[in-house]
Amino acid sequence: MRTRLIYFIGVILLFVFSATLLNCSSEVNDPPKDTLNVKIWMTDPSANIFFTEQRSITDTGRVSGETIVVNPDQTYQVMDGFGYALTGGSALHLFNMSSAARKQILTELFETTDKNIGVSYLRVSIGASDLDTKVFSYNDLPSGQTDPDLLQFSLAEDRKHLIPVLKEILAINPNIKIMGSPWSAPVWMKTNKSSIGGSLLAQYYNSYANYFVKYIQGMKDEGITIDAITVQNEPLHPGNNPSMLMPAADQTAFIKGSLGPAFQNAGINTKIIIYDHNADRIDYPLSILSDPEARNYIDGSAFHLYGGQISSLSQVHNAHPDKNLYFTEQWTGVHGIFADELKWNIRELTIGASRNWCKTVLEWNLAADQNQEPHTPGGCTECLGAITIQGDQVTRNVAYYITAHASKFVRPGSKRIESNYFSELPNVAFLTPSGNVVVIVLNNSFAFKTFNIKLGNKVVKTYLNAGAVGTYIW
Repeated sequence: MRTRLIYFIGVILLFVFSATLLNCSSEVNDPPKDTLNVKIWMTDPSANIFFTEQRSITDTGRVSGETIVVNPDQTYQVMDGFGYALTGGSALHLFNMSSAARKQILTELFETTDKNIGVSYLRVSIGASDLDTKVFSYNDLPSGQTDPDLLQFSLAEDRKHLIPVLKEILAINPNIKIMGSPWSAPVWMKTNKSSIGGSLLAQYYNSYANYFVKYIQGMKDEGITIDAITVQNEPLHPGNNPSMLMPAADQTAFIKGSLGPAFQNAGINTKIIIYDHNADRIDYPLSILSDPEARNYIDGSAFHLYGGQISSLSQVHNAHPDKNLYFTEQWTGVHGIFADELKWNIRELTIGASRNWCKTVLEWNLAADQNQEPHTPGGCTECLGAITIQGDQVTRNVAYYITAHASKFVRPGSKRIESNYFSELPNVAFLTPSGNVVVIVLNNSFAFKTFNIKLGNKVVKTYLNAGAVGTYIW
């Protein structure tokens, strides 16, 4: 009995000793496991998750599925920012909030700390857009009168709501960039003397160029720098209110003969951006950029995606790689389905526009009320704001989350970097000025997907439900 007991003890000791040797051997021969802290922010409509931080990935690993390989050594365009159009209607609703409520929502939108989303770029209208309470320009006159010297130019309408709100935003984020876009010239400058359609009369080209100069100088006097202007919002859509038809040949002549020289003579450094319309007519910006005189004044081209394919923008870049591209407008509809709008906008714009060389991605528009008002007669009646404002109450809608996934982490000055693309896992990657790598991924399939993200010699495993989007921060 004693001999048998000693035998069993010996066997146990041998087993323990062998296991210890195996463990030691494993520790010696296997590479140490890298520890990471990859942060994840997710929106998953199927799980009621809306731009919420998830548990970080803290170790390396690999699962079956595609591997998104990120290469920070291959860089592309430098980003100016992600944001919205601050329409006159948006400014009206924000202005009418109590000061405390307004400060709270503006801080949430424009600061980058804590849970705020850090919007870094705004587009405003030069004069009225169709989401103002009424049609106006900065030089409205009684019928039959003209003012070629712009002696009656005034920013009075913008001083009511837009300028005060912009000043509050600039106090929160002094570095935010602002783009101005006109929907129409003053009606006395137009062929049909109407706010809807018509074209700019050649005899007023110089006056209209001075109109831009006065606008930029007037905003500067208010402490507001206009970083860029587009020459005409949707120049091939003369049916909106307000609107103005401006064919490519007219825009070319206006820029090289009037607008460019006017900016130069006034010492204005505001960027001149052409087109500002859909991706199905890239012949428009290409024709202007082929004019050697006009292109000298032009920074780049702007696009919307109510027509055409986002990939067409790369053709414009490839033809003129020294000129920048901007994505400046896309609306989400009040009758749209949240999950569908999220999926399309993230795939085509946040990811697609960025992968096709755009320095900005802007949603239309920042705010409306519960009835999608205000709008001009004939203006958009179904444009859902990124937020809905009812008094001091704020509802966050799909465009809020679309922009948040990029704006909070892809700060101005970030560079787009190389990452391989999968149709079921469209993605885009950036290197930020602070040295972080940010990867935005959409599960574009109809099923749960596991996948890997590889950066250098580190691979992390992760997953997304169908239709979910994740922002990964290394």
